[in-house]
Amino acid sequence: MTDAAHSTDPAAEHAEYAGAPRIASEILWVLRQVRATRSLGTEQEGREFWLRKAAVLDRIAIEEVATYAPQVAAKAVETAEAAARRLVEYDATHTGLSLRGSDVVTDEDCRAYVRREYHAWNSAQLH
Repeated sequence: MTDAAHSTDPAAEHAEYAGAPRIASEILWVLRQVRATRSLGTEQEGREFWLRKAAVLDRIAIEEVATYAPQVAAKAVETAEAAARRLVEYDATHTGLSLRGSDVVTDEDCRAYVRREYHAWNSAQLH
């Protein structure tokens, strides 16, 4: 059963994460990618990495906010926001995302962007 299908998963409220692998599986995938690039002596590159990293950190933040007091969840939210901004920067540099007149302005906008992009990516993976 995936996290999104589990009824107590706060991220399941976000349809963008329907069908997403379990959070633990995604963390392992991200860590494997980091380890692989470090062993080659290169920096992490690639949209899939930044997207999946931002999405899993967003899902963790969603769970933290639903579970803990705001001051306890704040670090997870900050981390998710930073990862979301990194994806936006990557897309602005590599995919032609224009931030001029964009609705991707605030940290929450960036997290919403991650959700939309993850949903599109995940849907394409399933087909």
